[in-house]
Amino acid sequence: MHAEKIIEPEQSQEQEPNWLSKLGPGLIAGAADDDPSGIATYSQAGAQFGFGMLWTLVITYPLMVGIQIVSARIGRVTGHGLATNIRRHYPAWLLYPIVGLLLLANTINIAADVAAMGDAMKLVAGGPAQLYAVGFGLVSVLLQVFIPYTRYVSVLKWLTLALLAYVATVFVVHIPWERVAKEAVTLPALPWKPAFITTIVAVFGTTISPYLFFWQASQEVEELRADDSAHPLKKAPREARAGFNRIRLDTYIGMGFSNLVAFFIMLTTAVTLHLHGMTEIETSAQAATALRPIAGDFAFMLFALGIIGTGMLAIPVLAGSAAYAIAGAFKWKNSLEHEPQMAPKFYGIIVVATLAGVGLVFAPIDPIKALYWSAVINGVISIPIMAVMMLMASRVDVMGRLVIARRLKVIGWMCTAVMAAAVTAMLVTNLA
Repeated sequence: MHAEKIIEPEQSQEQEPNWLSKLGPGLIAGAADDDPSGIATYSQAGAQFGFGMLWTLVITYPLMVGIQIVSARIGRVTGHGLATNIRRHYPAWLLYPIVGLLLLANTINIAADVAAMGDAMKLVAGGPAQLYAVGFGLVSVLLQVFIPYTRYVSVLKWLTLALLAYVATVFVVHIPWERVAKEAVTLPALPWKPAFITTIVAVFGTTISPYLFFWQASQEVEELRADDSAHPLKKAPREARAGFNRIRLDTYIGMGFSNLVAFFIMLTTAVTLHLHGMTEIETSAQAATALRPIAGDFAFMLFALGIIGTGMLAIPVLAGSAAYAIAGAFKWKNSLEHEPQMAPKFYGIIVVATLAGVGLVFAPIDPIKALYWSAVINGVISIPIMAVMMLMASRVDVMGRLVIARRLKVIGWMCTAVMAAAVTAMLVTNLA
């Protein structure tokens, strides 16, 4: 038997669902990647370096697609999330630090996101930013705990439309498209300054994030549980072609949406803030405020409301991915389809991670430094996670005859190597 060869199952005679119904885990993962802290990173890149950073998002797209497809396939083929699979096939000393650091990084990220949402709401409506932050955190917890998965995932799908605010913003400012097309595919001349390298690392770390791996794999498992006629592909290889085609479509569109929005955020801040000499942006709310006198009230309002909408999408993904990881590591029941009393520890992690993030808003901690260290943690743990994912996806004892093919292996390992190089560059640059 050749492990490299994927089964080509027979086509189902049943009517194929429309392409919109095939979107879910990949679309939500991609949209959640553009959270308020990610918006801040892309705004910083555009404000500080103008069009000189656009090329990074052209490179990250195929890498992001490849590694997310690998994570989704692991969940769909095995019927288990990443943490459960790592626990089954790798030693505890590898698993526990990864899920512990993921929980820490996600909690800090939640804190940064709810703080940004509170600041954005204050810009739009006035009032106390911290009170808004608490409200957003509580609403997110209540939605996750008390709405079943099949209904909640529909809410998350609709929330992805919040990202269209950043698409609309581009059309209310003047864009020199010819220059953009040229610089988006052109690497800046060497040598690169340390600040430029650090920003590249920040963009890569924001775009390719560990919590997205755990989320998409676990959501594939949730999709299985929600459909009585579906089975893990390892046990039902005849369903593989339809399953893999859906994952591919879902991930290509989700990650494309994510990178396109990130591109537009960077582009908007480049043609407004950077060209007007405003290069020091630290938060997404600050970027929205800076846009107002340059691009007008409409652009400001779109940018600010987008922060709130994307935060409501990202917080459950951050808390949920941490809960899936911890529950999988300790063999706890884990599903958003379960009632809270059926999976109390799983829901407990969601509640603790979200409320701890809200609590950090009131702590005497510099949110920018906290977010920086969250990015460092994410960057460091992403390397072993991706390496383990690639190894698992190539193992017959994990994937059966549905191991990943050579093309996906090349893209996945390339993504792992690029992240390793980025983290190494970040560490060397900061130590120097």
